[in-house]
Amino acid sequence: MIKLKKKDTVIVIAGKDKGKKGEVKEVMPEARKVVVMGINIVSKHKKTTKEKPGGIHKMEAPMSISNVQLVCPKCGKTARVKISIQGGEKLRICKKCNEAII
Repeated sequence: MIKLKKKDTVIVIAGKDKGKKGEVKEVMPEARKVVVMGINIVSKHKKTTKEKPGGIHKMEAPMSISNVQLVCPKCGKTARVKISIQGGEKLRICKKCNEAII
């Protein structure tokens, strides 16, 4: 189960961008990958088309979900997440401060 959503703030815990913070731009649950704004920048060579010029473009590449950890918006610390069902809906709960993550 993926416990991250779009617009969550995460910190990179492994890889070349270790220690950097960013916002989740896209979640790919089937591939267990996330795209984070400003993190894991790669160069992509593109051909010229009628609409767009070619060249070397910088873009964010997907990274494994295991290389990022959620930053709790309430306490500001990295925390694991547990799922709790309250009132018929699922809530994500920070394990450090026991507050709901919205």
